Amino acid sequence: MSLSTHVLDTAAGRPAKDLFVRLSRRAAHGFVPVAEGRTDGDGRIRDWTPLGREWDPAEDPRPGTYRLVFDTGAYLGDEAFFPEVSVVFAIREAGEHYHVPLLLSPFAYSTYRGS
Repeated sequence: MSLSTHVLDTAAGRPAKDLFVRLSRRAAHGFVPVAEGRTDGDGRIRDWTPLGREWDPAEDPRPGTYRLVFDTGAYLGDEAFFPEVSVVFAIREAGEHYHVPLLLSPFAYSTYRGS
């Protein structure tokens, strides 16, 4: 699979370990969950757990619109001003690698297309 994410806790100065992330793909009736995962000790998800038949690690990600939802509230606890971060992005080329990092603190976040 050619989609990864990396979450860095900028307030603590370390990777965000064990943060739950769900990946969805836009369909005609809204976003459909296709995979999920938890960040490892380095704050990364490289291998996703497919949900049903909507995701095929050999073929996906296919071109389309996707959404990553980061469960920042469970990770940050009561200090989370943003209990959930949703990042919507477009995949145009199926053969490319897509990396969507999240820089996180209790009162701010930022994201970009990484490499």
